[in-house]
Amino acid sequence: MAGRSQSTEQIVEVGGHRIKLTNLDKVLYPETGTTKAEVLDYYSRVAEVLIPHARDRPATRKRWVNGVGTDASPGQVFFEKQLPSHAPSWVKARDIEHSDGPKSYPLVNDLPTLVWLAQMAALEIHVPQWRFGRNGARKNPDRLVLDLDPGEGAGLPECVEVAKLVRVILQGMGLDPLPVTSGSKGIHLYAALDGTQTSEEVSAVAHELARILEAQHPDLVVSDMKKALRGGKVLLDWSQNNGSKTTIVPYSLRGRSRPTVAAPRTWKELDSPGLAQLEFDEVLRRLRKPDPLAGLAAGHIDEHLGTYRSMRDASKTPEPMGAKKKQGAGDSFVIQEHHTPGRVHFDFRLEKDGVLVSWAVPKNVPTDPGQNHLAVHTEDHPLEYGSFEGTIPKGEYGAGTVEIWDAGTYEEEKFSDGEVIVILHGRQLDAKRVALIHTKDDQWLMHLMKDQRKGVWSSGPGAKKSPPASKPLRKTGKSVVGTRTGSATMVHPMLATLGDIQSFAGGEGWAYEMKWDGYRAIATVTGTGKDAEVSLRSRNGLDMTATYPELAELAQALGDGTVLDGEIVALDDKGRPSFELLQGHRVPVQYYVFDALRLDGEAVTALPYGERRERLESAVRETATVKLPADAGRDLKKALATSSRLGLEGVMAKRQDSPYREGKRSRDWIKLKHTLTQEVVIGGWRPGKGARADTVGSLLFGINDGGELRYAGRVGTGFSDAELKKLRARLDRLARQTPALEGVPREDARDAHWVTPTLVGEVVYAERTSEGRLRAPAWKGWRPDKDAAEVVPETIVPE
Repeated sequence: MAGRSQSTEQIVEVGGHRIKLTNLDKVLYPETGTTKAEVLDYYSRVAEVLIPHARDRPATRKRWVNGVGTDASPGQVFFEKQLPSHAPSWVKARDIEHSDGPKSYPLVNDLPTLVWLAQMAALEIHVPQWRFGRNGARKNPDRLVLDLDPGEGAGLPECVEVAKLVRVILQGMGLDPLPVTSGSKGIHLYAALDGTQTSEEVSAVAHELARILEAQHPDLVVSDMKKALRGGKVLLDWSQNNGSKTTIVPYSLRGRSRPTVAAPRTWKELDSPGLAQLEFDEVLRRLRKPDPLAGLAAGHIDEHLGTYRSMRDASKTPEPMGAKKKQGAGDSFVIQEHHTPGRVHFDFRLEKDGVLVSWAVPKNVPTDPGQNHLAVHTEDHPLEYGSFEGTIPKGEYGAGTVEIWDAGTYEEEKFSDGEVIVILHGRQLDAKRVALIHTKDDQWLMHLMKDQRKGVWSSGPGAKKSPPASKPLRKTGKSVVGTRTGSATMVHPMLATLGDIQSFAGGEGWAYEMKWDGYRAIATVTGTGKDAEVSLRSRNGLDMTATYPELAELAQALGDGTVLDGEIVALDDKGRPSFELLQGHRVPVQYYVFDALRLDGEAVTALPYGERRERLESAVRETATVKLPADAGRDLKKALATSSRLGLEGVMAKRQDSPYREGKRSRDWIKLKHTLTQEVVIGGWRPGKGARADTVGSLLFGINDGGELRYAGRVGTGFSDAELKKLRARLDRLARQTPALEGVPREDARDAHWVTPTLVGEVVYAERTSEGRLRAPAWKGWRPDKDAAEVVPETIVPE
């Protein structure tokens, strides 16, 4: 059979990677005699124009390992989604959840990947209209596509006629469609979007457009895919805007009898009476001219630079506008010293995805690992800004002088929406490992890291050994929650027992406090004056210090060697604790102190609660963020009524003569709640229906019981649509094949997607069944301060 020769192979170096090319004389298109070597040559030459249209999109491939055959005898084709296990380690990939588990898709982001796919005889490359973001989350679509597919008796002339009708409508919507002859029979129309609409919303608009044209031109356009309806008409296929659908990437070959290409065209070309599908050699000759589809890819860069340009007048400032799409090596950094009237700050910029991701750092990169500096995330800047020095005129945004303080390249260790870790190689900062940690809104913390890769404090001579690095535990949304401590002296707080609000009697010897709805945290103050520092640890050892920089005030409100027990609380506009606001760190938080383990270096855990409370009132100096809530008195009914009126969670009852039992759950402290709540471990999810079809419908959760994570129910209420979309990406990263939950009913498991059980949340519920299931659960929020292993049934202990 033609194309079976094994006689030719080469090992080539592409982009620093060695790739073995085999069977170079194999004929992949018998009708034209086109060989594998010619296919490899084609893809290597069109890479510069193809990759921008495929970048960061999961690539589905159609492979013809024995050639495409002829119309009468098509070759054997493999439709491939999953990246094979033998793929080179340097091929970038992202996971997508499917009904049968997650699949890893390659990203065609560079020439070596494209060449490797061609070596695998992946003639066709298909991608969706959306891309992955920097942290792996799926973004909204950045382009709309319409596939004009002629039925029997129609052809390219009819497709052109429909394309012009579509163009008028889209231009009326502010969109500028660009045509691509599909390489098959029809035409694709692309239009750049701003990324503010979901796949469902874009698909609905495209569908409505198709119905309108079908109603206006019933003899020419059809929107229904049934073949029986398509004779002599053009199917206006709107469905490829669905988030799960893909379209052949522009400049990809087609697996047809001849090596045709999905070729970008101009509108002027569409008016040519001899319009035809283009073959690969014709496309190669056209590379001398600009890519007709370049405006679409440039729109992706414009998406990043739109804010930058809107803040500047190109006729008044010498700053570069990034008018033309530009790609650098991808690893440059620059620090610019910016002198504005009355102050000086530094701008820290890292090249990423064709732009400079930027932060304003008032005090520059810290020189001491023990000090963090504020960094404010600003608009992305064009790559040309990396070499900019000059004066921005008075009256313009950022007026003042800009000088380059340092520049060079960087090594990327992590680059996500919540955390960035890079190693800088510049003239002044050489081999410095810097971390940026997102705290809230546009605020980040910049930290000079100890060189944990090499086990030394710094990279300079005479550096001393350091202990192993802290291990990142988890993130919530964009905010880094913290790291697990390795200290053997970690403080474990005293734990309360859940009581029955109806039957608990209280009485003499009990004191009452309001129960504050937040994150439990142990605060430790070391040092005095300007050298005083505070650390915040959750009850399971999570370091929360960097997440709540406003609580640094604790260092000034307390004495050296003080260890407090309290709650991190976010208040709404009515002054009530809001667990929802706390989740996203949307407002400044406060620390509510309710007990002490050490005061000014003296251990007080053995003292009775009443005396500890008196000492606490003398020791704590309240500030805007450090609060010592008032004692709720000795009358339980009044305390409960006050708690209910204020919209609080309940009341804490404490024996006045009880010591602080570190790390112990005790009946000396009783939780009395107005509503039943339970911490739960997420073990899976079920897809939504209707408008939520592409996201999460409900979460399946469990509770540790008898050494097993037992299924305890599912929850789908209490979430916004935006939260569910973000949650889907988070769950996809934790996907697993088998359930970790025991005892999931068949009706709940039939369409479930399983995840590694590490995420902890909290639900409100009506009652608990004899099987341990929670009835009518509603979502309350995430508990990043809790470990999954700690989640046990919170049962009421009667007095």
